[in-house]
Amino acid sequence: MTIPNETLARWNALPAAEAAREVLPCCGSHAWADKLAAQRPYVYPEDLFAASDAVWLALPEADWNEAFDSHPRIGQQHARAATVQSLSWSSSEQSALMASPDEAAKLALAEGNRAYEAKFGRIFLICATGKSTAEILAFLRARMGNTPARELREAAEQQRQITQLRLRRWLSA
Repeated sequence: MTIPNETLARWNALPAAEAAREVLPCCGSHAWADKLAAQRPYVYPEDLFAASDAVWLALPEADWNEAFDSHPRIGQQHARAATVQSLSWSSSEQSALMASPDEAAKLALAEGNRAYEAKFGRIFLICATGKSTAEILAFLRARMGNTPARELREAAEQQRQITQLRLRRWLSA
């Protein structure tokens, strides 16, 4: 049985706007953060994780795009609209990529990012934690074959996975 989490208990007691601001870096969508905060209290982390998924999957495309815009391009350090905490987590999530000595793969990834953005109109989003540069590049190339609708769903799934990892990190801080 999971025991209640101190961070979660403290967060449950915050005013709604403050709670939404605190959890925003986990996803990047203001609507997600507002709705998640509005559904409090959560007794156990698993309750929060399940609610996060339900809220995320019910959001419209515009809110998904806001979350996507909170991420830097793979291999870069800045984003269109990101919190300091979100950028710090992105850097950590991409650490294997940044440490890679494979400059050719990094260049191919930069080129792939540009092609992806030209085709889909947004950055390539992937849950990069634990993935090598070569693995990320393979996923990018494979996803270039997706239709725009299929790719939107794939990007949303990758964001869901990132959000889950960040919620766990936030709760363990």
